[in-house]
Amino acid sequence: MIKKISTFLLILVVAFAAIPAAASQEQSDEGKIKPKDIIFEHLGDAYGWEVPFNHHIRIPLPIIVFGDCGFHCFLSSRVEHGHKYTDGDVTFMIAPKGEQYAGKIVQVLPDGKVYKPFDISITKNVMALFIAALLVVWSVAAVARWQKRNQYKAPRKFVGALEALIEFIYTGVIKPTLGDRAHKFAPYLLTVFFLILYLNLLGLIVVFPGGANVTGNIAVTLVLAIFTFLATNILGTKHYWKEILWPDVPLWLKFPLPIMPLIEIFGIFTKPAALTVRLFANMLGGHMIVIVLTLLIFIFAVMGPVVTGATTVVSMLFSIFMLLIDVLVSFIQAYVFTMLSTLFISFGQEHEHHHEIKQDADSTDHASVVATSTK
Repeated sequence: MIKKISTFLLILVVAFAAIPAAASQEQSDEGKIKPKDIIFEHLGDAYGWEVPFNHHIRIPLPIIVFGDCGFHCFLSSRVEHGHKYTDGDVTFMIAPKGEQYAGKIVQVLPDGKVYKPFDISITKNVMALFIAALLVVWSVAAVARWQKRNQYKAPRKFVGALEALIEFIYTGVIKPTLGDRAHKFAPYLLTVFFLILYLNLLGLIVVFPGGANVTGNIAVTLVLAIFTFLATNILGTKHYWKEILWPDVPLWLKFPLPIMPLIEIFGIFTKPAALTVRLFANMLGGHMIVIVLTLLIFIFAVMGPVVTGATTVVSMLFSIFMLLIDVLVSFIQAYVFTMLSTLFISFGQEHEHHHEIKQDADSTDHASVVATSTK
């Protein structure tokens, strides 16, 4: 057990050491630390995947653009470090900082102006999404394969942990909330849980295939929230929409001024907004705290070796502690997103469910009355 803990801490230290290495390179190249540039470099998207301890070398990813110049595909290594790439009569480059479309791939026109083509490149975040999706498929296939071969035996190790997570989410969140409709939405909700979980955990690892801050990108969390929004409203029952458009409140609150319908319609959009911001802010904040703690080493370096040494020890200890906390937060945020999605989807189903229960209760009462009168 002690050996496993030591190995885990060693991995964290090695992964964590990539940030100071990148910061020291930034310091040697520019002569001073630029915390803002370092933070946004680590938290933002990129056309290449950084190599630990040397962020000037990147694993190339495919750049795919389409525009007036036609369709072009090439590796990101051709346009790194301000280089320009010419494909036939067309020249491409990554727009430098401070200019229009900074950090994006642009086409350089003959007059020196730049034009941004339609960009569908496989960036670092996109590649991380593909990797996480493959991990989800592999995980589900591993559990399904075990259940097919060993129906009456409990799995162990990694497959056992996956089955325990599936059982925990389904029986603890989905089934109690959605009831007899749990089987209808469980595939989506379990997929969302494992996708977010893998993205969160991969984001804590600096070494490839980790290091991409995908769930710290508000565009990604927004898309996930939109899926829940669509599942809630498109599959919502007529009773759900009746409560939205004509709620059971006094008439003066909905006619002639539709006060309550407007509030209910506004609430439809605040739910996915809450999902988006909650996941994005928590994951972005965790990454940012670790990077800021690391940068304190270089910020206090001007105060002498004693202060630098003390700051290094304190920053390393607090950063490792925050990384361990982030591992827990990765599970919590995946669970919270799934739980809230389940709750919001249930809002679109519960009115019909309650209506059916009321009808069944009325039918039972009526049958009891008839039976009593017959006796």
